[in-house]
Amino acid sequence: MHIFKRGVKGMRGKAAVLAAVAIFLLSLVAGSTAEASWGSILGAGIQIGVQYAQVDKAMKYYDGEGRGEFFEMMKEKYGVNEDEELNARLDVIMENLSAAIAKVDPSIKDKPYNYFINPDESFNAFCSLGHNVSVNTGMFNLVANDAEIAVVLGHEMGHGQKEHVRKSLKGSLIDGSTFAIVAEATGLQGLGNILVNNISAVHVTKPHEWEADNMAFEYIIQSDYNPGACAAIWQRVMDKYGSGSKSFVGDIFNPSDHPSHEERRDNYAKKLEKYSGGKVKIEVLDNAATVRVNGKAFVTPSSTDDMSGSERAYFVAGALAKAYHDGTADEAYASDGTLYFGDQAVITPMGLDASAEELAEVLNRIR
Repeated sequence: MHIFKRGVKGMRGKAAVLAAVAIFLLSLVAGSTAEASWGSILGAGIQIGVQYAQVDKAMKYYDGEGRGEFFEMMKEKYGVNEDEELNARLDVIMENLSAAIAKVDPSIKDKPYNYFINPDESFNAFCSLGHNVSVNTGMFNLVANDAEIAVVLGHEMGHGQKEHVRKSLKGSLIDGSTFAIVAEATGLQGLGNILVNNISAVHVTKPHEWEADNMAFEYIIQSDYNPGACAAIWQRVMDKYGSGSKSFVGDIFNPSDHPSHEERRDNYAKKLEKYSGGKVKIEVLDNAATVRVNGKAFVTPSSTDDMSGSERAYFVAGALAKAYHDGTADEAYASDGTLYFGDQAVITPMGLDASAEELAEVLNRIR
């Protein structure tokens, strides 16, 4: 499979394509070459070349002018959750993210995202052809705050901006397991149905996952969302599903051969430290996360009914990092039970946390 994919990608002439296909087919018929003729091999090669061209044409159409049609096909396949409250939340998140992305990649204005919520109760979201995004209802069930949902969708939109899914989907449709289905399809509609039905089989590469993660961070820091949410969402997933990627229910968002949840969380934590100018760092020890400022311990948040102490720590670190990065870090003080660092709200103490007044005193000593 890899010989064929790399060969087709790098060749332009028809003769070169057919030669590559012929080599690929020879590898498939190894052990029975005595019965195979070069004529039949080249004939099959021509057929594969034709199918490849048809798939390429269909994907370009549904990724461009036909993306609205593909969006409707997706909604028909996956179903639509019309819950008004959830859709209103998603509208705000997508509006905020789109504005943030436009600051670093204006091309989004030429192809704005279509999106809908599907009824699936598992924790997942995915971006398909044509900047068409679907969010599982389960995303809202697991995540209570919009900042963490924005991180997930920023990741998926990163895939969209870099066309990761289109590139991966094209390869998956030409492999041995789906070639017969593609060969029987007729017209754009037939191939469109195949594209929709195979979205769930797409495996984005590990480098693409890292790239999308990093882009999500860039998008979040261009928004008003707490940048600590990037690490916090992965801490939340670990709290619910464990640290290994195999436990993740959304195959598109995190296939089993992709980075673990812990690796992704820690990648974001390092970015957060750098974003703060080296002022803020998270230290994880014995499953407890301590926020450190200028190398000194500041707070180890306690757990609440809906969030672990570690998850809360990343939000605290994100608020502090944002204040340092934006140059608004000033005297810490308590107001209405919340700790502020300059104009930036940092934490509202709960459970076993020290009071906002006590935390303000500590932060002013070490800031």
